[in-house]
Amino acid sequence: MFKSGSLNSFFSTGIRRKVVSRFDNLLRLYTASIAVWVLYAAIFSRLDVLATSVIFLCLILVPSFLYIGGSASSDNEMPSIIDWFLALLSFISAIYFISEMQNISTRISLLNELSPMEYFFSSVIVLLSLEITRRAIGAVLLIIILAFIIYNLFGHWIDGNLGHGVITMSHFLDINVFTTDGLFGIPIRVAATYAFLFVLFGTFFEKSGGSNFFFKISKSLTGRTRGAPAKISVLSSALFGTMSGSPTSDVVATGAITIPLMKKFKYSASMAGGIEVAASTGGSLLPPIMGSAAFIMSEFTEIPYLSIVSVALFPALVYYMSLLIQVHFRSQVKKIPHLVEAGPPHKVTVHDLLYLLPLFGLIISLVLGFSPTMVAAISTCLIWLISLIHPKSEISLIKTIDVLSLATLRMIPVTAACASAGLVIGGITMTGLATKFSSIAFSIGGDSQLSICIFAALVTIILGLGMPTPSAYILSAVLVAPTLIEIVELPSINVHFFIFYFAVLSAMTPPVAVAAYAASAISESNPFSLAISAIKLSAAAFILPFAFISMPSILLSLDELLTLRDAFFLISSCVFISVAFSITTKRYYFSILKVVLGLISLVLILPQFTFKLLFLLAGWLLLALILKQQKFEDTV
Repeated sequence: MFKSGSLNSFFSTGIRRKVVSRFDNLLRLYTASIAVWVLYAAIFSRLDVLATSVIFLCLILVPSFLYIGGSASSDNEMPSIIDWFLALLSFISAIYFISEMQNISTRISLLNELSPMEYFFSSVIVLLSLEITRRAIGAVLLIIILAFIIYNLFGHWIDGNLGHGVITMSHFLDINVFTTDGLFGIPIRVAATYAFLFVLFGTFFEKSGGSNFFFKISKSLTGRTRGAPAKISVLSSALFGTMSGSPTSDVVATGAITIPLMKKFKYSASMAGGIEVAASTGGSLLPPIMGSAAFIMSEFTEIPYLSIVSVALFPALVYYMSLLIQVHFRSQVKKIPHLVEAGPPHKVTVHDLLYLLPLFGLIISLVLGFSPTMVAAISTCLIWLISLIHPKSEISLIKTIDVLSLATLRMIPVTAACASAGLVIGGITMTGLATKFSSIAFSIGGDSQLSICIFAALVTIILGLGMPTPSAYILSAVLVAPTLIEIVELPSINVHFFIFYFAVLSAMTPPVAVAAYAASAISESNPFSLAISAIKLSAAAFILPFAFISMPSILLSLDELLTLRDAFFLISSCVFISVAFSITTKRYYFSILKVVLGLISLVLILPQFTFKLLFLLAGWLLLALILKQQKFEDTV
């Protein structure tokens, strides 16, 4: 197995404990009760936003330090004295904030001076959030957060545009802890509602056999085609990915089956892992769930969640079409045999179709206008009931506690990322850094919209290195989005989809491709080579965001004919780039034509229409020539 080097060690996290000594049963009940409370709060509670966020973060911090060790080499069962101390400190902080909730909700920030107790516990909750961020996500995000905090506290020493007024520690704590602009802002609110409930839904779906159902569906659809193992990986990972909302989780859940299957059918280890990573990463782009970032986008843009998922469907389908094209042609080149040679595909039974009910219920609830929180709660209750009656489900009333507990534990990294991102938002609000970032972008990109968009894409990817998609999107939404909205002069949904796509793609972008590291452990391949393979397969995904800017009708539906025209250009562009990356020819001049075809695909997303039409015709002609040559070489 490939062993990661110093770079991987730098991005390593604390060990994940599955069992915490003899206290495990008690902790499992505690973590399960958090999930029950979130479900109850979503349906029945009338707590205000700040109170819900405070209670949620304080409660989830308690088990976080016990289930996630201080380093990768920590004891995998027994927490250290420091772990117990931090858990106890979290518990005491939870008691304090819950008991003082009424005073916290009614106090006026910056007018009422912090009391010694408020100063102490606000400092404690910030430090605890930073420490669990280091343990759950790694040092990269922690360093970014600390850099923003240092800028907040000492930025008044900086001359020029980047400087700001004096911000004391008391001012910093007041805004970040006792308002909804910082630690308990939009990110943690989403984590405590939509995100948690959909993770709970996905966990029940997975543990009840839903992931196996997706695999069987995919196998039934593609089992008799060439390259079936890879196509099964694409479809099953897409379906499961939209449930999990996490590329890394998707890789671990589906890749454990699909990667060994692909390797068995002559796919190289890096190719098998790359296909799984590309497919799993795209799951966060596919409605109806799209991961936690989609709900955060709804909060930032104040656009209804239903509107977001409706416009997200087309580009997501284009992406998976492009991925299947690459998989198909690469399988042809490698002469991958049909899967039916190893046995007939599985048949989907009537009982399996029960898994479709919560999905239909989710979609119908959204269409009927229910809030995302209520939709998630309804879908979760429905999949739980189905899991109890499904004959092949392993979930019983007793094991329900284990599933509830597991969902809470899966939310720890997301919660840590959201809490830390909230600190960044609070700091940016106090310093006005988002406005100052505009001048930086203009100085680097000049007046060129394309240059500034490329700069924004790079910043989003860099901010997303080594961290979950929600935190990458949040940081970019606060820092990059306002600048882009000002420059491109487009509705916020176009800009936010632009940065959302690159936040998702950061999961497989070197040097810290977290999804690639997860796949490398299964495929036993170099994570860097695997990530490069995934990027080639996902070439279309790097084109799509720029189309949101140059062809806004793709998301806005400004005019039916205009939308259809731009949609055809976009599909053609993605087809061309996919063929250019997947077809191999022995003739030198056809290799040159492949490069030309790839360049044409980039031209097609530019706004000029007259020249685009000419390039479109040339592209389809080149495509026909290349495919004809490929067919000839296959015959020979």
